Amino acid sequence: MPATLIKEQNNLFPVFLKLEQMQVLLVGGGNVGLEKLTALLQNSPKVTVRVVALQFSAGVLQLALDNQNVALIGKLFSPEDVASADVVLVAVNDRQASREISLEAKRQGKLVNVADTPDLCDFYLGAVVRKGNLKVAISTNGKSPTLAKRLRETFQETLPAELDQVLDNLQLIRNSLTGDFAAKVTQLNAITKVLAVTEPKKETKKVTKSSTAMAQIGWALAFTVLGAVLANVLPGQMLLDQAQTFFFSLDQLFYWMILAGFVAQMVDGALGMGYGVTCTTILMSLGVNLPAISGSIHTAEVFSSGASGYHHFKLGNVNKKLFKVLLIPGVLGAIFGAYLLSVVGEEYANYVRPILAFYTLVLGARILFTAFRKAKPRQKIKKAGLLAGAGGFLDSFGGGGWGPLVTSTLISKGRTPRFVIGSVSITEFFVALASSVTFFLMLGLGHLSIVLGLVIGGLLAAPLAARLAGKLPLKTMFIAVGTLVILWSLRILVQAMGAF
Repeated sequence: MPATLIKEQNNLFPVFLKLEQMQVLLVGGGNVGLEKLTALLQNSPKVTVRVVALQFSAGVLQLALDNQNVALIGKLFSPEDVASADVVLVAVNDRQASREISLEAKRQGKLVNVADTPDLCDFYLGAVVRKGNLKVAISTNGKSPTLAKRLRETFQETLPAELDQVLDNLQLIRNSLTGDFAAKVTQLNAITKVLAVTEPKKETKKVTKSSTAMAQIGWALAFTVLGAVLANVLPGQMLLDQAQTFFFSLDQLFYWMILAGFVAQMVDGALGMGYGVTCTTILMSLGVNLPAISGSIHTAEVFSSGASGYHHFKLGNVNKKLFKVLLIPGVLGAIFGAYLLSVVGEEYANYVRPILAFYTLVLGARILFTAFRKAKPRQKIKKAGLLAGAGGFLDSFGGGGWGPLVTSTLISKGRTPRFVIGSVSITEFFVALASSVTFFLMLGLGHLSIVLGLVIGGLLAAPLAARLAGKLPLKTMFIAVGTLVILWSLRILVQAMGAF
């Protein structure tokens, strides 16, 4: 067979090491060293690790404080450091030094991993999916750790948490089986066969060019008829005059709203939070009445969140199970919040405004807290429906809060940010729709220029923000958004105190 026809394949032999019974040497205390140390402790919490470096990052220092089995040794690497180690990990930002350490470790018969240098490695640290006792390691043969990370995120969301219970049940069955080894294997194969059965694929109709052309002609005829009907009911000149009057009446505020809508949607689409609270603080600073603030924001948010949710769904960022859990409680909470604000907002505006400013101040602080909070292992989400209901209510009544409350809480439980942001964003469309319809029925639609500006800005940002979800430096963005919201809220509180 010609050599050109032989496909390259991954010849690595997968193993799972009992690191808790070994001694690990980590050379390097910077960001890469922190990444390696975190991976070691997440997979083998009781592993004994000695970290050798001249300097240690804050993250490495914190891990050493939290784990007594981590020892920090502040010095240059020397060959004596390798002697008592079984496994050596090199995480220094110097290729020549990495090569020398690797050669010394191999000379002493140790297994070596060198960060970002596959040719010096005896083994790779794969991306790991954990579901209780089930652990799946992913290897790209050292070619793309980023792809391995993305696959890990996908499998982490796709594989059900109940698999750990399946393992426990299978262990009980295995212990109760009788017969020789072959008989036990046969029985277990029969029991687990159902896990490998797939549903037959449904036949799909092929879309031909002729059927596509017919559909396009049908839509064209439908729009033609609709245009003719509207032309008879609403004279064209009248529509033109009203459109001209509206656009000439637009002031500088309209263009600021386009910018505000773009920035708010970029933040919301990329972080899963921040649209409402950002817009609310801006409009409160401009003195817009409270019900109109929330009504305008949620009317605009119907369009921007709809576009954002569509792009997240198209890019595979949505967890359907999480979406179903959040949907109904979120909508009910939004309706109640919008109704309550419509009743009390205008009459008690002087009292409600500083309360809402304090509320947005708390949300800003929560966003900052999320930025500096340590990552936690994945936890089971309890009362997610109640969380969505509270988020929907506060979002309508306060003009924002769905993202900062729901997104940050779900991420703090260890859920993958990409899927949390996508699921929360698509649910936000229905929450905003319920809120805006309630405001419209209670108050009518006012401040059309504000709504239109926010819509245009949000629609422009939605596709770009969806692509950036989970890819931007989240900590930096959390800090920026949280700081901005806090400053705006403090400004409003100072103004409110002066009014009183």
